[in-house]
Amino acid sequence: MLIDSHVNLHAPQFAEDRDAVILRAREAGVRLMVTISDAVSRFPAVRDIAEAHDDIWCTVGTHPHEAKENPQLTAETLIDLAAHPRVVGIGETGLDFHYDLSPREVQAEVFRAHIAAARESGLPLVVHSREADQRMGDILEEEHARGPFKLLMHCYTSGPELARRAAALGAWFSVSGIATFKAAEEVRAVIRDMPAERIIVETDCPYLAPVTMRGRRNEPAYLPYIVEKLAEIRGWSAGEADARTTDAFFALFDRIPRP
Repeated sequence: MLIDSHVNLHAPQFAEDRDAVILRAREAGVRLMVTISDAVSRFPAVRDIAEAHDDIWCTVGTHPHEAKENPQLTAETLIDLAAHPRVVGIGETGLDFHYDLSPREVQAEVFRAHIAAARESGLPLVVHSREADQRMGDILEEEHARGPFKLLMHCYTSGPELARRAAALGAWFSVSGIATFKAAEEVRAVIRDMPAERIIVETDCPYLAPVTMRGRRNEPAYLPYIVEKLAEIRGWSAGEADARTTDAFFALFDRIPRP
């Protein structure tokens, strides 16, 4: 049962053929998708997609790039929006010190609001982290000490030390098309050490198409290439990779009923 845990179907790259993209995903064997909110201001568009399709769920949250749009975002606002029955996670949220499109302290404060919402709602936190390993680990540990919450390190490409710290907090990890890139051996090395029962897969479409499709707009239909690469990295069969990631997905996103 292939599941794409992170798609961005509201993105403008899909404006002209979104329905066809969804159909191709189903034809490729993708049975569920989680479409991700990258800004609370765009949540209605994300929610509408999930409402229109029984096999698509959604999250609510604001990406660190967009944190500056609402630096006073509260956990209460996120919790209220997360009450919608199609919402299954909080985020995508976190820290991005590569682009610094929002001030770092604003990113951190908005991130903490999302953590509080995840803790209170019981929904998993979808975490983006880029070039912020030390600060990310510190915030996660500080906040976890205040009360546990479920978390997913989405599209994980950070270092082994942050992976170790996050795993100690019970984090799940998602593997993307980056695992197929020729220059991504360090990423593959971390994937080999991830907790086997807490690995899921994603395309992060329309970004990060796997090697076989490099240069094209990424789509959920390309997820099988990622599952195949994960199986190779971990020494699993394709069927085992599918089964393990499916079990891990439903353990994390437990608001979604398992077929």
